[in-house]
Amino acid sequence: MNIDELKNAWSEDDSLVGTPEISMEQKKTIHLPLEKMRKNMRMEFWSTFALFIFGFFIVSSCEAPFKFKFYMDILLASMICVTFFFFSKFFRLYKDMTDPLMKTSENLKDLLYQFDLNKQYYLSFYLTFIPFLVCELIIVMEFIPRPQPLSDAKIATVLIGSLVFGLLALFAFGNFWFKRLYGKYILQIKNLLNDLEK
Repeated sequence: MNIDELKNAWSEDDSLVGTPEISMEQKKTIHLPLEKMRKNMRMEFWSTFALFIFGFFIVSSCEAPFKFKFYMDILLASMICVTFFFFSKFFRLYKDMTDPLMKTSENLKDLLYQFDLNKQYYLSFYLTFIPFLVCELIIVMEFIPRPQPLSDAKIATVLIGSLVFGLLALFAFGNFWFKRLYGKYILQIKNLLNDLEK
């Protein structure tokens, strides 16, 4: 068998094994949940942006020593850097969701894999705020005037309790929020993929 016959045989095998294509009707079915997810992503971005502006406004308008305001501003700026990193990952997914070349079930599988990966990013995003919350708590505890200073045991209890409670609360909140904003739409796309592969 020469090289041309091998190429022809290979092409025939590829055409027989091809992945299921997505029809125009199925593309319309995919478009609706994807567009709702994109809308939720935009809403989340702008609400996070507004939240940071509000945070800077609160810090600058409160009656507090310069050191307190400066430390809080540094923490907020650090939080913005972390947020920027995670939102850059979300924007990549946002861009991939508008890909007009989604023609086969393999493209859908890839998109679902990206959703799964971004869920991990999403939960990580919430959990990265634990150290910031603890630092803010330390700053507040140091700068709030008290008639009697807190004991070492009380400081340790408050900080460890805040760490444990914050970790559990932020993990639960991140999971709940992801399911609420994106979970049902991801499920619709999974169902469509299952229909395609039957």
